[in-house]
Amino acid sequence: MIGEASFYGLYLPWIMVLALAALLALWGVRRLLAATGAYRWVWHPALFDMALYLLLLYALSRASSYLQ
Repeated sequence: MIGEASFYGLYLPWIMVLALAALLALWGVRRLLAATGAYRWVWHPALFDMALYLLLLYALSRASSYLQ
């Protein structure tokens, strides 16, 4: 997972690219959970969202390491 991605000459750390992808995935998952009413069962939504973001980031990082 060590490396960088080049976007038109701008070098970004690979973890930043994964963090942005995890953020986009989090927005979609949050909308889905809010639409289904799953947040009624969550004690602290902010902590839940942070944990969900970290799980998504971990999953993307593991998936990208398999692709290399």
